[in-house]
Amino acid sequence: VEAFADYIKASGEDKPDLSVEVWVDGEKRKEVKINGENLFTFDNAFVQLWARPGLGLRERSLVTIGILIALGNESELRSHFASALRNGISREELEEVIYHSTAYAGFPRAASARRNARSALRTRG
Repeated sequence: VEAFADYIKASGEDKPDLSVEVWVDGEKRKEVKINGENLFTFDNAFVQLWARPGLGLRERSLVTIGILIALGNESELRSHFASALRNGISREELEEVIYHSTAYAGFPRAASARRNARSALRTRG
């Protein structure tokens, strides 16, 4: 997969000014402005990292959720739970990741993850 930054450079734009819409379950959740200042971050996190060989989207979702639970990053958890469901992770697997995290990340962080997962599952139906 060609890196997004390389694509922009190849297009002749040295100062890209783009918008990326983030849609979840048919609803536009946010719009991210991509410019010269945040291009590297966007390219690295959303293009190169998730497109690397070695792990599929399903496995990357499990790893990401485990890390976000351990970090206590509630602001990212809900959207990643929704992404995990789209990437083929079952409700039961999400429950098991949360349960497993109690031993390594602690009960408060696992309980917070459980609340976020419930919210994402409710939204999905």
